[in-house]
Amino acid sequence: MSDNCVRYELHEGVFKNDLKRVASSLRTHDVAQKDIHGNTPLHLAVLKGYKDIVQLLLSHNAPVKVKNNLGWSPLAEAISFGDRQTISSLLRKMKQQSREAIETRRPDLISALEQMGNFYMELKWDFKSWVPLVSKILPSDICRIHKKGSNIRLDTTLIDFNDMKWERGDISFLFSGDNKPSKSLVVLNNKLKVYQEIRYEVIAETEAEFEEEVDVLMSSDIVAAQISTKSITFTRAQCGWLFREDKTEMIGPFLADIYTINGVYLESRKRREHLTDEDLHKNKALLEGITRSGNINLDNAEIQRRKSLPPPKVPPIAWEEYINYNDKYVHIGRPLVYKESRKHFKATVAMSEDFPLSVESLLNVLEVVAPFKHFKKLRDFVRMKLPVGFPVKIDIPIVPTLTACITFQDFQFNVEIPDHYFEIPSDYTEDPTRFPDL
Repeated sequence: MSDNCVRYELHEGVFKNDLKRVASSLRTHDVAQKDIHGNTPLHLAVLKGYKDIVQLLLSHNAPVKVKNNLGWSPLAEAISFGDRQTISSLLRKMKQQSREAIETRRPDLISALEQMGNFYMELKWDFKSWVPLVSKILPSDICRIHKKGSNIRLDTTLIDFNDMKWERGDISFLFSGDNKPSKSLVVLNNKLKVYQEIRYEVIAETEAEFEEEVDVLMSSDIVAAQISTKSITFTRAQCGWLFREDKTEMIGPFLADIYTINGVYLESRKRREHLTDEDLHKNKALLEGITRSGNINLDNAEIQRRKSLPPPKVPPIAWEEYINYNDKYVHIGRPLVYKESRKHFKATVAMSEDFPLSVESLLNVLEVVAPFKHFKKLRDFVRMKLPVGFPVKIDIPIVPTLTACITFQDFQFNVEIPDHYFEIPSDYTEDPTRFPDL
């Protein structure tokens, strides 16, 4: 028996569909362990279509977001395999784990917020695209953030943004560190005068909305996109014709040094082996409609629940061959229909040493507002090792066709903020399904 076979005993039990062995190995082996291909036991169970083992691993909190060496999560592999029950189980567990992860970080986050002074801050978002005419129809937004003690309020008109689809509104996001977890996160719809408490311990959407999300996953490309940080460097931007000098610029009230960000790449990988010709035709028509109008209305779309796909033919690969195959990644699921792209982005960042907030403090604030997808992108980008100062203006890629320019155009430290800013107005009523995606 090879060393790999001993080391990956739990993986072997999964690979061979030995439920009793898996149950026994779970007592002594890490359910999140990766093998030489980066696959966790859950990856293998999904790829092989062993539904009982999938449920057993999920009951032991097997991680759903973790990626293998090719950048695919167990959920991505489940979509490829096409079993609706498995996709639903993994999606529910992923949502639960995401909420639990936030709650784990909650005490440290509240402590960090309490140590910061009170402030008011404005962030301007400008979206742009290299696609002709698209930039003219893209949204912009000014987010207003009030912070007092461990409380944060964010006001925005951009409710959701995803690729070429967005939703406008007038909402406020409230975080109260003093309240218990189930009462600490609230979203207000200021036009409809309703609110929703975001409870991390439960799924906040209706069953119909959840099933619709499963339908979308099963009928769309499997996409993995990430910003490559391996080759990123920063160089001072230059100005002047005859006498070149380092470029500086006033960003709002802040003097900033301008840097060019080199080596920014958005790596995108798409899979569609689970899609039919009809799916591809519908998706193409949908994309063309969005490109023409800048938005699309799905309210009148016909609702049909996707059925599970027939299982793929199992490749004749033995466990020993799989676990000792070091030359390249061995794929054991549905044959891949795969495309990848790597797009270079020209970006700049303005760093100011005059800004009264540290990057670490900014990350703590963004941690609170991370349920907004575009803020999560900003948080992830700011985690890079930036030049000295605070990024008062920065370009970040959102999707392969879109970038966002974020400007910190106003900041006021130690301001007086009324307590009622962080309270639900008395004339607002509760609507627990108003924001199903949060």
